[in-house]
Amino acid sequence: MTDPTPGIHHVTCIAGNPQRNLDFWVEALGLRLVKRSVNQDDPGTYHFFFADAEGTPGTSMTFFPWENLRQGKVGSGQVARTAFRVPEGSLDYWQERFEAYDVPYSDRVERFGETVLPFEDPDGLPLELVAVEIPDDDPTVPWTAFVPEEHAIRGFHSVTLWLADPEPTEDLLRTMGLTEVGTEQAQGDTPGDERTRFAAAGPVGKYVDILPTIQGGRQGHGTVHHVAFQTPTDDEQESMRTAVRRAGLNPTAQIDRHWFRSVYFREFGGVLFELATNGPGYDSDEPLDELGERLVLPGKFDARREEIEAQLTDIEVPRPGEVAAED
Repeated sequence: MTDPTPGIHHVTCIAGNPQRNLDFWVEALGLRLVKRSVNQDDPGTYHFFFADAEGTPGTSMTFFPWENLRQGKVGSGQVARTAFRVPEGSLDYWQERFEAYDVPYSDRVERFGETVLPFEDPDGLPLELVAVEIPDDDPTVPWTAFVPEEHAIRGFHSVTLWLADPEPTEDLLRTMGLTEVGTEQAQGDTPGDERTRFAAAGPVGKYVDILPTIQGGRQGHGTVHHVAFQTPTDDEQESMRTAVRRAGLNPTAQIDRHWFRSVYFREFGGVLFELATNGPGYDSDEPLDELGERLVLPGKFDARREEIEAQLTDIEVPRPGEVAAED
């Protein structure tokens, strides 16, 4: 029997200017830069990892800032929107913060009994904040350098997939251990008539929403490259890989990504999925209190450090400031 995935591990997206990307995700949204590295398939490009204070699985939003790529367009066969959890009662704070930082946002909507605040990053990436009750034993650790703890982002809530033919993907999600929990009329800027929600077993990044659409899209700035799901151990990953292959897909062999081990495949609708282990973790090669402070070049890439650094744009990571908790 295949062990069900606990939920989303990370989401990887395409950005443009790396400094603008850093400034927004670290300062405006208050996430921690837990790893500063390079794309292991294109080492002349940065790979930034933004997460909670400890890089907990289910909290890391990562980016390839390909500066020369064109602007993307969300469409069928893509992750159309990525949503993050924030504590109940914090959406007023976030709306005021978005106004202060000139972040484009839309009117709030109600979805499956939760209040959702849609917004975009500087590359036009569609995002959402969802107000939820954060349990006392929640595994995420808020990063409070720029945003106070009572409002800080607490990992992923969900991803929304736009698919021309949802049924095969829905069956795949069931194979991966997710359960259908409901369908409701779509709201906001989504093109489908109905949104179907699937839930994984874990508390963070547990939801995958599916909307039917044949709207065309293209990959580029402001789009998601892939979504990764947790398969915490090597044995669980291999079991899931076998189940995916039996479902008729073609997963890769395991690839060592240094901070986790990965398997990739395109699901039936064209979205690139990844299965990622939970270890060794972002603190396996630098102390927890120094995450993101230096450029980490894993394995063979460190021997090419001088060459690689010469290709990368100079950046400056926003420095933490003291933010007092509100009364």
